Amino acid sequence: MTLAELIARVEQRFSAAPLLYGHGTDNAHDEAAWLVLRGLGLPFNADLENTAADVKRIEGLADRRIKERIPVAYLLKEAWLAGQPFYVDERAIVPRSHIAELLPSFKRRSIKRVLDLCTGSGCLAVLAAQTFRGAELDALDLSPGALAVARKNVARHRLGRRVRVHRSDLFAAVRNVRYDLILTNPPYVSATAMGKLPPEYQHEPRMALAGGADGLDLVARILAGAPEHLTQDGLLVCEIGDGKASVQRRFRGLKLEWVKPEVFIARRDALPSASNMPAGARARSIRSPKKQ
Repeated sequence: MTLAELIARVEQRFSAAPLLYGHGTDNAHDEAAWLVLRGLGLPFNADLENTAADVKRIEGLADRRIKERIPVAYLLKEAWLAGQPFYVDERAIVPRSHIAELLPSFKRRSIKRVLDLCTGSGCLAVLAAQTFRGAELDALDLSPGALAVARKNVARHRLGRRVRVHRSDLFAAVRNVRYDLILTNPPYVSATAMGKLPPEYQHEPRMALAGGADGLDLVARILAGAPEHLTQDGLLVCEIGDGKASVQRRFRGLKLEWVKPEVFIARRDALPSASNMPAGARARSIRSPKKQ
């Protein structure tokens, strides 16, 4: 059986199953190609007319994808973002942040220090370090498991001298530090949506997803704390998934720039201090992250 035939076979199985995509692909064909090629340790540009070496292994992985609804990234312990490979397991959510594609747009700014808040797998910290070659970075998360994954990715990309990974409840570990750029993909799934998550998302850490009643409790804390950690011209870049309407409603007094439907930018002078944050916009929880 050739690789092309095996991919077609797995694609047919995936198409007939009630799978949900969104952890690196958005269709059965791409999911099948990813599983087959990377499951066999082959590059994505492999010659598909070559014979598939271990059909039994791939069939077993496909079985688990269908029966257990496990994302392919977890089955292979590998995810891809912005063309870069990352290690991932169920201690951290599968990398898929929209912020990754925005990083090059900030290259014209003077970026010397970057914070990746709620770093999860550390993918954004790694990509930011690759984008801003002279910058120093801090990658923070509350989850010890996610931090272990992040450290693995920092080491894999040989960035240990520039990217520091710390356990922290949001800004707690960097109280006196200011950044030119703060990146964050925090938990933002509302309580209602958490109760309706498809099986694929239920394999991911709950604390990486759950954001309180309206999904914005962590976002509120981040907005309140960011001014004390941004330089004069610093930017906060925050991803909120499909929560744009909720953000605009809860933080209607803030001047936020929407660079994508899922991502907003806030400048330091547009953010109130924690003491001046409107009461309705304050966090309803003191529990923290996370994701990414």
